Amino acid sequence: MKVAITGASGFVGSHVRRLFPDHVIIDRSDGVDAIVQKIKGVDTVINLAGAPIIKRWTSAYRKELWDSRIRTTERLVQAIEKSRVGYFISTSAVGIYPDDTVCDELCSLKADDFLAKLATEWEVQALKCSRPTAVLRFGMVLGRNGGALAQMIPVFRLCLGGPIGRGQMITSWIDIDDLMGIYQFLIQGKGSGIYNAVSPNPVTNYQFSRELSRIYGCPIMLPVPKLIIRLLYGEAARVILASKHVLPARLLSEGFSFRYPEISGSFRHLLQNVS
Repeated sequence: MKVAITGASGFVGSHVRRLFPDHVIIDRSDGVDAIVQKIKGVDTVINLAGAPIIKRWTSAYRKELWDSRIRTTERLVQAIEKSRVGYFISTSAVGIYPDDTVCDELCSLKADDFLAKLATEWEVQALKCSRPTAVLRFGMVLGRNGGALAQMIPVFRLCLGGPIGRGQMITSWIDIDDLMGIYQFLIQGKGSGIYNAVSPNPVTNYQFSRELSRIYGCPIMLPVPKLIIRLLYGEAARVILASKHVLPARLLSEGFSFRYPEISGSFRHLLQNVS
């Protein structure tokens, strides 16, 4: 199995590279012709391209967020159409769904903000591909060496971690190993359409903080005021303060088995032996 990967240098991309040693890397700057050359002999293209979301959104950075996802995906699909690639897996995010609403893949409701519009257009461009195409809507991806969890570990290790505000926001999350399992599962079955790449057991921000504190034998500390998050991240604070209750109905109905469906098990797996 030979795959091509965009966004290969990112946290998820680095795991995909290890999962599929026979791979080629597509750069965000590659034009259509360059991509066509790179994907000769490739079975599956995995699209993870996109500038990091958690960063202050100036007008220039909003454009980078948009172009790095939408324009890159446009070129990628054009190149796939000129190739013999048989399968395409693209990326989206649970930020497409409204807050505090239980949603599986049949949910037609969408949030009314920049992130939802970004995710919607990202999916539109990916689904223009005429080859079998799956779009994974990521929740918070938990891994030891990257993503949001890696930024939290130093604080919680010092017993300084706590919930945000009252901790009532719902976090839809997935263990990085389960996410890699989803890629293998979809490629084997050539599943197409929208899939929510989340654990079947979302948690509140308070539960998340409590379980992470327990790993380090710490009491849960005082809450972090939401105002602090807004001051630190500006408009991007919406991502951190969002409350997304998302379920992976399609994966479960098609027979995917999660190795780490509970947050406590995921934390033990990822962090128990980390000093």
